[in-house]
Amino acid sequence: MTWDEYATAWSGLHGGFDPRRASPLVRGWVRGAYEIGSWLSRRGVTPIVVTLTGLLLCLAVPLAALGGLPGLALGAALALLAAAADGLDGAVAVVSGRVSRTGFVYDSVADRLGELAWLAAFWSAGVPGWLVVAVGAVSWLHEYVRARAAAAGMPEIGVVTVGERPTRVAVTVSGLLVAALAGVVLPDWTVPVLVVAVLVWAVLQTAGLLQLSLAVRHALR
Repeated sequence: MTWDEYATAWSGLHGGFDPRRASPLVRGWVRGAYEIGSWLSRRGVTPIVVTLTGLLLCLAVPLAALGGLPGLALGAALALLAAAADGLDGAVAVVSGRVSRTGFVYDSVADRLGELAWLAAFWSAGVPGWLVVAVGAVSWLHEYVRARAAAAGMPEIGVVTVGERPTRVAVTVSGLLVAALAGVVLPDWTVPVLVVAVLVWAVLQTAGLLQLSLAVRHALR
């Protein structure tokens, strides 16, 4: 499968969003997934194997976070690897011609479970439980609104908000890593940095939910 064929197929699975016309960062990310996905497909790796690998990496993050400052740094690395796997399972599916509605459901469920694991890592490292639960609820609502809007007939994804999954990945990885580095300088900084990261997640997720709600209202009125 050529890059243009892959980009067309990818666009059809993502509400018509064409990666060839995206920003250099997004285009490079999708192109990289295509290259690695093609390599994995040629070696017989299936999409579900990649999905399960990413989920297992996510579930390991809260366990790593229990290991103090080195554990937080390890958790950041695991979350980054899990995010890479999340982009690769779809690429393998498209390249190998194994795209299925069942796979889409599995991938979505794995994403939500993975994000719960990341939030659990923040909680296990000292962030108040009520804050973690609140952020998780807003993140879930963001995805639920989009899913219900699609079921109601919204023809496209509506809008790419500031609260999409890549934002959650960036906040998780940077939050855990910066907290680990801050703790080396002053141990008392670790938990406050983690709390700030979760608050940033909350603000961006709330803004994203507002963006999405307005787009849904415009698309379905």
